[in-house]
Amino acid sequence: MRTIKNAFYAQSGGVTAVINASACGVLETARKHKTRIGKVYAGRNGIIGALTEDLIDTSLEPPAAIRALKHTPGGAFGSCRYKLKGVDKHRAEFERLIEVFKAHNIGYFFYNGGGDSADTCLKVSQLSETMGFPIQAIHVPKTVDNDLPITDQCPGFGSVAKYIAVSIREAALDVMSMSRTSTKVFILEVMGRHAGWIAAAAGLAGEKPGDPPHVILFPEVAFDEEKFLMKVKESVEKYDFCVIAVSEGVRNAEGKFLAEAGTRDAFGHTQLGGVAVEIAQLVKSKLGYKYHYAVADYLQRSARHIASKVDVEQAYAVGKAAVEFAIKGHNAVMPAIVRTSNQPYRWKIGMADLSDVANHEKMLPRNYITKDGYGITAACRRYLAPLIVGEAYPPYKKGLPEYVTLKNKPVKKKLKTEFKL
Repeated sequence: MRTIKNAFYAQSGGVTAVINASACGVLETARKHKTRIGKVYAGRNGIIGALTEDLIDTSLEPPAAIRALKHTPGGAFGSCRYKLKGVDKHRAEFERLIEVFKAHNIGYFFYNGGGDSADTCLKVSQLSETMGFPIQAIHVPKTVDNDLPITDQCPGFGSVAKYIAVSIREAALDVMSMSRTSTKVFILEVMGRHAGWIAAAAGLAGEKPGDPPHVILFPEVAFDEEKFLMKVKESVEKYDFCVIAVSEGVRNAEGKFLAEAGTRDAFGHTQLGGVAVEIAQLVKSKLGYKYHYAVADYLQRSARHIASKVDVEQAYAVGKAAVEFAIKGHNAVMPAIVRTSNQPYRWKIGMADLSDVANHEKMLPRNYITKDGYGITAACRRYLAPLIVGEAYPPYKKGLPEYVTLKNKPVKKKLKTEFKL
């Protein structure tokens, strides 16, 4: 007789407007397969919840609350920026995970995150076998950066792309209104450490030549100060104003970030901040134009009120597929979005091996960037356009979106030992 195993689900890294939709997909699907999966325990604050045995019993949440996750931004169970060290360097962390999973009869591991999460998922599946307690580890893709390989796009990206395109279009109308006697240049800083997918999305705001944004600065194109200033000057002289979208990861010819803060985050990534300020000051000092700038920051990834319907549907679908893959016996895999048609836009869920996903990064192709390095091509537009289509508004109450807050009741600890991070 088959022993019914419980499942563990955790959210990792920067959350998105739709990561909870993936959680909804995981939880609702697991509840439909109670003869195969027992309870789903969520890690409080991501993988830290597993290491510290701080688990949440999701079975205590009513169906309506789980359903409401689909329209609620943020991370319902808490996320974290905590990168597990390599098995060779810190085997104790992975052994602790297996110890906790054994104690709570957990046989399924669903890790909802980006590239680092895919790597962790792969290592857990491999190590659990050697330790005699097999874990079916399924990676649930998520990242606003859109830089995971294999999958056509990453859940979370479509909604950020929509937010940025809408924001650029609306801000441009404001700047255009004031440009005769006031602001000439507006700069919007967007996320994107190495890949310029979000910056490229700003290009969707313009539909014909001359439409803003007039300049997009990508991480993939080395920043040329003289060439950039010339482009801004030409735009102001021709249109009376210039709108710029700049990725936080823009680098100079030597490969140094323009906005390097000199610190690193918990994943070991260089801490960035303030590239919009750098660009604004350059425009002011060299060209003398009055400017305004904005940093989209958390707003771009939390804006559930303007999420892409396609993105919401795909985020739910990968969560649902992750459970279905596990039930079928798959291990060390990731649900991947496969584009089957551009016009009309159609997609399906495929399956990717984590060995092909972990430690790989998908950059913006050069043929998606115009020859001058400041705009997007027709090929890029064809790729991006379907991802922002459709609205999936949350319910509103008294003029504000109504989101859910879960009870997040803890599971009783079974281990006597504490784990110090």
